[in-house]
Amino acid sequence: MIRTLCLLLLVICANASAVTLEQLQQRFASQPVIRANFVQVRTIAGMAQPLVSRGQLLIAQQQGLWWQQATPFPLMLILDDKRMVQSMSGQPPQVITADSNPQMFQFNHLLRALFQADEKVLRENFELDFHDLGNNRWQLGLTPKAAPLNKIFNRIDLQGEAFLNRITLDDKQGDKTEITLSATRTEPKQLTDEERARFAPAQ
Repeated sequence: MIRTLCLLLLVICANASAVTLEQLQQRFASQPVIRANFVQVRTIAGMAQPLVSRGQLLIAQQQGLWWQQATPFPLMLILDDKRMVQSMSGQPPQVITADSNPQMFQFNHLLRALFQADEKVLRENFELDFHDLGNNRWQLGLTPKAAPLNKIFNRIDLQGEAFLNRITLDDKQGDKTEITLSATRTEPKQLTDEERARFAPAQ
């Protein structure tokens, strides 16, 4: 579950072709709503074939993050400051709150500081390795140096242009997860009524 939180929130932190953390923060602030399609390929040690999933995500600064997996099976995840809701087809939603799992939300708050491009937090928790690849392309390598991230990941690599295109997570278990984003869009700048309803509390 923590791996899922990390990769989802890193989508937000990297939504910019930023050369400096200040530029990254400015770009994030100018994009209140981000929508994209995703393909996730997870290669697990000992398994012959990778696990592939596809779907859509929505990130809203005020409401949080909505992740909708369509294949190989429907799964919906909502994450905000107070709760995480996971829903699978035919099952009641599972709700985790800060009160019921404070450790997870301590980790969540660290990542929220990360996607807000808090320079102090970023440098405390990661060794940074930024490369300008030319033609507006960039790559940012993050090597965790503090718990809990350094207990989970060896390295996280982010690649993109105007938007984040790819996240690669190399974890301590020998597994690798690659998230490819496409059709990233920021219009309309406000949530539609249908999008706003996605963040309504679970009944």
